[in-house]
Amino acid sequence: MLVPKQYRCTHSASCICIKGHLSEDAIYLVFRHLNWNPRLIALMSCVCKWFDEIAKRILWKEFCRSRAPKMMLDLQSCGSHSVDGSWKALGKLLIYCSGCSHRGLFDVTRIPGHFAYRTRFSRTSGKSFLIPQCRTDDLYVSDPCEHLDQGDDGDVGFFRGVFKSFPISSVRKMLIDRQVILHPTEVCPYCKAKLWNMLQAKMIPRSACIRLGAYDDSIECFVCLNGHMVGTCTLLPLSDSEEASDLEQC
Repeated sequence: MLVPKQYRCTHSASCICIKGHLSEDAIYLVFRHLNWNPRLIALMSCVCKWFDEIAKRILWKEFCRSRAPKMMLDLQSCGSHSVDGSWKALGKLLIYCSGCSHRGLFDVTRIPGHFAYRTRFSRTSGKSFLIPQCRTDDLYVSDPCEHLDQGDDGDVGFFRGVFKSFPISSVRKMLIDRQVILHPTEVCPYCKAKLWNMLQAKMIPRSACIRLGAYDDSIECFVCLNGHMVGTCTLLPLSDSEEASDLEQC
């Protein structure tokens, strides 16, 4: 048996599929054949709560494992069978650039969120976003999603990431010890948890600017209670960013 079976919607008497569902085994096999297509998973989740629960518990997990197998294996290597903030949130983080809504987290031009299917996440890059006291933590960070020629804001880059075992991380402990206040209104675009401002906490090292190819002091970055990171920066012109990369390697 692939997954535990349930055949009836146990959440809504008015559900249009109250007369019965396909078995979870059949749904699993169908979506495996579809290569865990995220658009179809999201679409199926809207049918009813029963389908939504299957998607959260099984389909998003398989999607994450298929798209970033080594990363998922490492995130679970501490022995946990789940990840902080749910598989659905992590799946969204892998493929979705949150952008910046009007009056949102970042003081930049409004840039709508969008799918970004070919994003690379790197644990090595993540070390550049950690101050020396926290370098024992494991953080996966994406390459910046570039939005060029944004008027007065110049070339804007958005990046996102996720911590391994965030509840026991040095970053979380330091945020609490420094009594950093959670953002009063904004929440994580991936899991809706409250956010810490890493700039306010003075926990963004200069090495992050070098890694991103960004201007000094241009990075804004937040980390949520589940260990998801979201940030923005102003990107250097290509020739300048290449020089910054050369300096990082020296």
